[in-house]
Amino acid sequence: MKKIISILSVSAILFTTSCKKDFNSLQDDPNRATSVPANLILNGVLSDIYQSPFSPTQRWNQFYACNYAYYGDQQYTWSGVSYNTYNTLKNVTKMEEEAAKSIASPNPYTALGKFLRAYMFYNLTMQTGDIPVSEALKSLANVAPKYDSQKEVFKQILVWLEEANTEMSNIITKGGYILSSDFYYNNDLSKWRKAVNSFKLRVLVQLSRYEADTDLNIKQKFTETFTNAAKYPVFTNMEDNMQYVFNAQYNKYPTNPESFGFDAARYNMASTYLNTLVSLNDPRTFYVAEPAAALVAGGAAPNSFAAFAGAGSGEDLATMSANAGLGKYSFINRKRYYSSFTAENCVQIGYAEMCFNIAEAMNRGWITGTAEDWYKKGIQASIGFYGIINGNNTIYSQKIGGTLSDYNTYSINYDWATYYAQPAITYSGNNATGLNQIITQKYLAFYQNSGWEAYYNWRRTGAPAFHTGPGNGNSNRIALRFQYPTAEKSINATNVNAAIQSQFAGQDDINAKMWIIK
Repeated sequence: MKKIISILSVSAILFTTSCKKDFNSLQDDPNRATSVPANLILNGVLSDIYQSPFSPTQRWNQFYACNYAYYGDQQYTWSGVSYNTYNTLKNVTKMEEEAAKSIASPNPYTALGKFLRAYMFYNLTMQTGDIPVSEALKSLANVAPKYDSQKEVFKQILVWLEEANTEMSNIITKGGYILSSDFYYNNDLSKWRKAVNSFKLRVLVQLSRYEADTDLNIKQKFTETFTNAAKYPVFTNMEDNMQYVFNAQYNKYPTNPESFGFDAARYNMASTYLNTLVSLNDPRTFYVAEPAAALVAGGAAPNSFAAFAGAGSGEDLATMSANAGLGKYSFINRKRYYSSFTAENCVQIGYAEMCFNIAEAMNRGWITGTAEDWYKKGIQASIGFYGIINGNNTIYSQKIGGTLSDYNTYSINYDWATYYAQPAITYSGNNATGLNQIITQKYLAFYQNSGWEAYYNWRRTGAPAFHTGPGNGNSNRIALRFQYPTAEKSINATNVNAAIQSQFAGQDDINAKMWIIK
């Protein structure tokens, strides 16, 4: 009996040991990767930061409008912003960790990581105000991070941009670096350096209300960036743009032949944008919009500016829908945007914008130079974006009542000297009028590009005047910010409520002014 018990005991021990080993091994999923190459993470991050054309953001920029409620509206009744950006920021941290396993730091991924942090935190703070930065992204080590003041966030953004530029410079000088899966600049860090510093100029201009703040040293930073091209290279032409290039097979432009039958008649132009072009006799008019059918029927030539009109973004949606149906408004240029899968690129950070930022800095006296020269460069770059050249240009105009295949062609004559000679275009000098001209032309250059920047610039300067009315909701007002996420108010209530109290007297108000625009 003792022998039998002994044998059973040994068997039990062996069984237990075997089971323990089996249970431990079951914790590892052989079909699930335990690590991901840094380049694949980078590819996902770069996809996440892309800001699309023909999106609700571009309607809030008042570039175009949706005239049918099923497809959208122009209401500024904003609620909680998405904090999904923090998930992308976690992936940036993971990308750096994976890169460090095989490449010594600093490396291209750590350098890009600093820029990506600056870029994403910039957009988060511009949408809400104070946000978690210094204690963010620590996972379970801190699930309730404090909120940093917007000023501190911007100081950190500028530090990251400085570090990104320096690391990229050192890596390029050393040579032999490895970077892959970068679809913006095809793995070229020298081009990324230009994007980093051109973005830095954007950030500094957005801080214009604090040009006298010695903690920020905006004017000094702008000067050293602009005057030292060797240390701080910036964009030199449109080829340097950080732009999203569409592919007919994998990532189609939002408006394309497949969507023509669904929504082509649902999107008309907004007056804030189109009517500004028309008032300036601007050739971009004919490329972005179609003549309004009712105006053509009333005698306006389709190749005349009199044939184009946009709807006020604040117009009651039912009224806009009825007027669009009657042909009173110009639709987006359906021949341009729906007839082919060959799409225009979507600029995220661009040369034209940079030119206007430099012109604005000169207008404000931050740096020395001729603001008019940069103002001209910005306009010419934006007009050139559409392939418009001096001389005759062929344009498409829809037949009244026709289909996409029934477009007529006609010509317009564009002459830069004639265009620029107009009093409303000719730079009036380093004064308030000249500043308004710069801001207005920058707005026009942002059409369907650069995400929220057109709105951010309007919020900072009031130019151009945005249209308001019942169609905006929000008591006919343009909102100034998003609320904080509802989930954040549950998970991190103490810190988010403290931020709301310190900024907005306890009210998470979409019409309240955040620090950067006070």
